[in-house]
Amino acid sequence: MFVRGIRGATQLEADTAPEMKSAVGELLGKMLEINSVEPESIVSILFTATSDIHSIFPATAARDFELAQVPLICAQELDIEGALPRAIRILIHVNTEKKQSEITHLYLRGAKVLRPDLSSQ
Repeated sequence: MFVRGIRGATQLEADTAPEMKSAVGELLGKMLEINSVEPESIVSILFTATSDIHSIFPATAARDFELAQVPLICAQELDIEGALPRAIRILIHVNTEKKQSEITHLYLRGAKVLRPDLSSQ
């Protein structure tokens, strides 16, 4: 068994709690689904948000996924000039038998520009 990282990102259309819940729910759900991840195999999840997000924590939006026993933490993304606004990034640490090359990373909505090489998957 290995611990692997699954990366993903999305962009909010607006800094509101419903939009955060929608965007994080969409991204996290698809990340778990396409990588066949069950909640009990998740080691932890790190969420980052750009400094222009103030509505709710991304981890709060993730609570709808029955992750009460999974350690979740949020951090602020570096405030780099010209960076994508209203961006949420997720790094899931998961126990799996998969090789790193078998992990599918996911970039949705406006965050596709961050990793066009992975966004076509």
